[in-house]
Amino acid sequence: MNIPHKVLRGGARIPAIGLGTFGSDQYGGEAVASAVRHAIEAGWRLIDCASVYGNEAIIGQVLSEAMKKGISREELFIVSKVWNDMHGKGDVLLSCAQSLKDLNLDYLDLYFVHWPFPNFHPKGAAPDYHNPDAKPYIHESYMETWHQMERLVKAGYVRNIGTSNMTVPKLRLLLRDCTVMPAANEMELHPTFQQQELFDFCTASGIQPIGYSPIGSPARPERDRTPEDVADMAHPVVVRIAEAHGIHPAQVCLKWAVKRGQIPIPFSVKPAQIASNLQAVTEDPLSDEEMKDMETVESGCRLIKGQVFLWDGAKDWTDLWDVDGHIPC
Repeated sequence: MNIPHKVLRGGARIPAIGLGTFGSDQYGGEAVASAVRHAIEAGWRLIDCASVYGNEAIIGQVLSEAMKKGISREELFIVSKVWNDMHGKGDVLLSCAQSLKDLNLDYLDLYFVHWPFPNFHPKGAAPDYHNPDAKPYIHESYMETWHQMERLVKAGYVRNIGTSNMTVPKLRLLLRDCTVMPAANEMELHPTFQQQELFDFCTASGIQPIGYSPIGSPARPERDRTPEDVADMAHPVVVRIAEAHGIHPAQVCLKWAVKRGQIPIPFSVKPAQIASNLQAVTEDPLSDEEMKDMETVESGCRLIKGQVFLWDGAKDWTDLWDVDGHIPC
């Protein structure tokens, strides 16, 4: 199967679609690992992992099996992320070492700072959870973490580093002060939340956008649901285009994402869906007219609001995202 690729700064080729592995709120590690196994067998090569998902060790077993069966390490593109409680000096290196051990790898193709602040919440936190030790974004602290990420690149443990859940104001500061530039930014991207300003800033800065929740995250945690949410796959434009192509609306979302230029990372544990999601980006692309129609689907509907990370004195979840163009403190 001819999977399209993008090229990161520095020349690394990254598949234009990847399998997400955040299923820990609903699925055990065995189910997620089985999904990774089915995905690799179906032709997927980009696997998006994270230490906080709690399933890297069992995914590592699947990666080892695949390589024993003839998939070369160079064919795979494996991503992981440092969690909030491992920011700062030394801890980033320990976190990466643990992910490498769990995934049975000598290096990671891409390593993200999962969130731009070290605020912690327990697994399954309620929507109104509040950690009294939470802090707003502190650029000096973030740069301390980023410099450790740079060390990982220089030591060869990580080929590329990137950001996640960032905003334009935060990225401006990082680009001003970093030594190793971010290769990618992982961000919420789906038809009803296109983040055009951030998307354009990333592409203009040589930062590849990678989109989580690409079909609207219908299985997202209850804490991230609000009555105002818009369902991407039920939007009339998405449904109309799906009917015209004879496909599921989820595939329209993925086709749109890849043609727009971002890398979607859908998650599924169902083999048929895993296969059809990959097929969606290898044939029958959306027309230019359909892409124009998809622009009208934008609804400003952020689904993963992140309110469990808020600090004392924060107004509401919008303070996490610098919606006024400046960083609250």
